[in-house]
Amino acid sequence: MTLHASALPIEAPQAFLGVTRSLTGKLWRDRLDARGAARALAIVQRHNLPEMLARVLAGRDVAIDEVTDFLDPTIRKLMPDPHTITEMEQAARRIADAAVRGEKVAIFGDYDVDGATSAALLTWHLRHCGLDPLIHIPDRIFEGYGPNVDAVRALATKGATLLVTVDCGTTSIEPLAEAKKLGMSVVVIDHHQTGDELPEVDALVNPNRPDDLSGLGHLAAVGLVFVTLVAVNRELRQRGFWSREMPEPDLLSVLHHVALGTVADVAPLIGLNRAFVAKGLIAMRRRDHVGHTALMDVARLNGPPALMRGPSMKPRCQASGGRIGRADLGVRLLLEGDVSEAARIAAELDRLNTERRVIEQAAEAQAEAEALASLGLEDKGAVIVTAAEGWHPGVVGLVAARLKEKFARPAFAIALEPGGIGTGSGRSIGGVDLGKAVRQAVHDGLLMKGGGHAMAAGVTLRKEKLAEFRAYMESALAADVANSRHENELFIDGAVTARAVTPEFAATLNRAGPFGSANPEPVIALPSHQLVYADEVGQAHLRLRFKSGDGSIVNGIAFRSVGQKLGSALTQNRGQQLHVAGSLAVDRWQGNERVQFRVLDVAAPDQGPTVIR
Repeated sequence: MTLHASALPIEAPQAFLGVTRSLTGKLWRDRLDARGAARALAIVQRHNLPEMLARVLAGRDVAIDEVTDFLDPTIRKLMPDPHTITEMEQAARRIADAAVRGEKVAIFGDYDVDGATSAALLTWHLRHCGLDPLIHIPDRIFEGYGPNVDAVRALATKGATLLVTVDCGTTSIEPLAEAKKLGMSVVVIDHHQTGDELPEVDALVNPNRPDDLSGLGHLAAVGLVFVTLVAVNRELRQRGFWSREMPEPDLLSVLHHVALGTVADVAPLIGLNRAFVAKGLIAMRRRDHVGHTALMDVARLNGPPALMRGPSMKPRCQASGGRIGRADLGVRLLLEGDVSEAARIAAELDRLNTERRVIEQAAEAQAEAEALASLGLEDKGAVIVTAAEGWHPGVVGLVAARLKEKFARPAFAIALEPGGIGTGSGRSIGGVDLGKAVRQAVHDGLLMKGGGHAMAAGVTLRKEKLAEFRAYMESALAADVANSRHENELFIDGAVTARAVTPEFAATLNRAGPFGSANPEPVIALPSHQLVYADEVGQAHLRLRFKSGDGSIVNGIAFRSVGQKLGSALTQNRGQQLHVAGSLAVDRWQGNERVQFRVLDVAAPDQGPTVIR
């Protein structure tokens, strides 16, 4: 008798390849328990898919009946009625009014990639409507996050009658009140968590506000702007605005922006977000957008999938112009139509990015030393809070992200200014809602300002409150961090030998992409492969080669591993047999394709036989 998958008992996944403790201290888990394995088998039988792809799908909880739609996510199928979002109808009407009347619209964006792509997308649309909107991206150091009174007054002086904030505005009570006082209408399009009070505006489009039941809180701001423009297009269509002279803009032609902003903001790649990114990557592959192509070229990307595997485009669009240079450079590049000018802007962003890296590395080394001292030899503590004078406020988010990755716990990096005010950023781990804790700290008077979402937050506090803030976050997040880190686990989707690691195999796995937050990249194990080569390359990377029992070779790399547990484990085991876990990337060079194995962990094999699952 064959049991239905849902009738199988739930049991903890077994240690994969018997690895209960790897050379870096991790427990390897089979991503599939008995129920998941049964679902993978059913997917193979129903959809005639390769077994490893079926295992990947089952490991991401894709139901048997959802496989076809998951492998080909379409915006048409997944796009909701925009009006299910609270106050979307009012927002669409007010923006449509501005188009019909030819009003001067001001767009106020955030200085990160989500904000830049949101501002660029809205500007592109309004220009199609015959408008010439003002764009203001705040200077991170002098203005900080979100609308400020001085900027609002300046926009009003320039004749703006409608202010649209994108990726910000939800907690900007005073500045938006000033905008209303000056006679401007205000529409907020934002996805950040709300505070105790909402601003009084014409429309607040935020699926994370308490009274919104749309279920679209996972959208990045740029995705929310896209949905808003769907509603605006419909409103203008009903009014007869579009004509042969003023054709309706094709929103699908600018999915480049939506994909870049969604990935950069680490939005979960589920539902509509997956469709945005999947179709946006196809658009990037066509290289038909001047700004995105210039950005890919200066980042030396050999194809759009690299967007998903590393921060090559993100820091040039965000961490340079928005952090240590002109905040509007990213938006200007995304709106540029001239190839030469786009190349010039991209080159400037690349130069600023190099400058940013130097500043970041110095702050990162200092922050890492402070974190190690705080955690101590016993590695105790749920949250890392580092702070120092002299850090550039523009790189604290990047430093916090590095600390989070290295120490596997939420981390804050705070730049202390001469006046005794600290401005910082926090990054979180899965299962720990950092934005919620920060908003509560604001409510309790520990922070002057703060907000964000589950995985990232920004804070402003007085220097004398630093120790109290550290203790507060430790207490608030300890239980969630303990649950999230109860075991240092690496979940593995399956195992193959070096001979099977081909571009075709990588392409098969990529059918389950795009990968990112909430849709993790498949982790594959190579059982008992000999490490035949290991040498340092670049900035703290290790270039590797592994050989299987039949003599097949696979090239590998371990990023940022030198001086870390992984790097030490590899260099100390040259010539030895190892179980290796990692992900696959296809490297394209001069028309040739080769697979690179990106090593995540290694383990010493038991003496007994291994089983490839």
